[in-house]
Amino acid sequence: MPKAFVPLRGRPLLWHCVQRLLASGCIEVVVVAVGEQHQDQARTAVAEAGDQVRIVIGGAHRCDSVRAALRTVPDAEVVLVHDAARCLAPISVIQAVAQAVLAGQQAVVPVLTVVDTIKEVDSDGCVVGTLDRAALRVVQTPQGFAGDLLRRAHQLPSGPVTDDAGLVEALGMPVTTLPGHPHAFKITTPFDLVVAELLAGARADGPG
Repeated sequence: MPKAFVPLRGRPLLWHCVQRLLASGCIEVVVVAVGEQHQDQARTAVAEAGDQVRIVIGGAHRCDSVRAALRTVPDAEVVLVHDAARCLAPISVIQAVAQAVLAGQQAVVPVLTVVDTIKEVDSDGCVVGTLDRAALRVVQTPQGFAGDLLRRAHQLPSGPVTDDAGLVEALGMPVTTLPGHPHAFKITTPFDLVVAELLAGARADGPG
C-alpha cells in the first residue's frame, strides 16, 4: 500500500495532510499526484475538500510527479511541495513557509538540527570519518518556492532527487531555512505510525 493511503486514526495519511494544508488558510489549491491505479482511492480520500483539491497522475520519480502537479497550476506565484507521509506537520510550519516566500525568499525549507553523531562509512561498513553535525540539518516539508523558480528548476535534466530544493540548488540559487518541527517527521516505518497515532490522538483529544 502506498504510504499516502495508510490509515491513521481511521483516515488515510493523505486526508490528514490535505486537511492541514487547507486549514492553514494560505493554500488556494492542493494538487495530489498519485499513481494511475490509485486515482479513485485518492478522490475518495479527499472528496470532502471539494474543488480545492485536484488529482493528477504522478510519475516514476518524485520529480516527475512534481512536474505533473506544476502543470496544473501554471500561474501559481508561490508553490509548496509537501509529502503526504509528513501529514502531522503543524499548521504553523505550513504558514511560516508560505509567508517566507511571500516576503521575498525564493526557496525555503523547514529544518531541524542534527542531535545524533553522524559517521561516514565505506561500502564495507567501515567508518571513514565523523561529520560535523553543527553544520548539518534534517530537512522537512513543506518546502516553499517562487513558482517561476521551481518551474525553471524542473526543466533541468536530472536523475532521481530526494527533495525539490536540490533542483533549485543545481541552478545556483540560494535556499534559506526556517525552524521545522518534530511532528513533521516522515511516517515510514510501523514504529513511526505508532508514534503518529499517539500524536494525532493527543491533538484530537486535547484542547487543540
